[in-house]
Amino acid sequence: MVSQLQENLEVHIAGSPVQPGELWTNRSAGALADELKQQGYSVDRKTVDRILKDELKLGHRQMAKNLTMDESEERDAQFQRVQAYKVEFLEQGFPVLSIDTKKKESLGEFYRRGAAWTNADMRAWDHDFPSYSWGKVIPYGVYDLGRNESLVYLAQGFDTGELAVDAIRRWWFRLGQSSYSADAPILLLADCGGSNGYRVPLFRAQLQQLANRFERTVRVCHIPPYCSKYNPIDHRLFCHVTRSLQGLLLRSVEVIRDAIKCTTTRTGLKVVTELARKLYPKGVKASLDYLANETIIRDDILPKYNYRFEPI
Repeated sequence: MVSQLQENLEVHIAGSPVQPGELWTNRSAGALADELKQQGYSVDRKTVDRILKDELKLGHRQMAKNLTMDESEERDAQFQRVQAYKVEFLEQGFPVLSIDTKKKESLGEFYRRGAAWTNADMRAWDHDFPSYSWGKVIPYGVYDLGRNESLVYLAQGFDTGELAVDAIRRWWFRLGQSSYSADAPILLLADCGGSNGYRVPLFRAQLQQLANRFERTVRVCHIPPYCSKYNPIDHRLFCHVTRSLQGLLLRSVEVIRDAIKCTTTRTGLKVVTELARKLYPKGVKASLDYLANETIIRDDILPKYNYRFEPI
């Protein structure tokens, strides 16, 4: 029966053309048991499940989104650069901030995965039509690697370079200024794309204003292209925020705020939240004056990914 089951699987598998030993099937144990019964075997779902695990050594796994779609030639060199700056700043007690935008959240009676303790039925719309949304919320995260604490800035409108830098500014006033010296430089670890990408002039213009206001150096190191999952904020903050929002009907920005600020981990993660006081419009660009006299100071090594701003 084991050999027959293996033969049946070979008809319904998808595997790797370069690694023939790797295979998977999405057929259920019950469907495989029914097929074996039609072939004259007396077997139930539980027996097939046991054979798949114990005899054929197959595990019941989900796909993992960890294959990069492309790879930059500068990938390894830039990761070494990021690591060197990160170690330098942490050893001196300077702030190292991982920044990024989490997936936008739609407001409304939309279904969300996850269970909750309740004495009533939890009812959500039977379709997730975007047109039914009451609006979208942009959670922008600023995660402090050295202190394992973060600020999540909840904004509405469009994800812009101004929004990104406003989140960093709010982090300083809510958390940073009570933890770091007045002249400590700041290191930002950011993805290559999005509102904090290395090709976004508005982001750079806003960072220069931030350096001026804080009277300190602001250094930026971008995670190499196609490697955004290596940004620390993804696995140290955002995955836990996602868990905090499971099983909730996100009827208002306040519901999101209250859920996120309760996020914690066994390692002591602290999260504060703040609602933006303005709407971020689309199409705002850096001024022509800034573009003509850009004050960015780029490194000699991989200058497009590594640069700093000094107060002027």
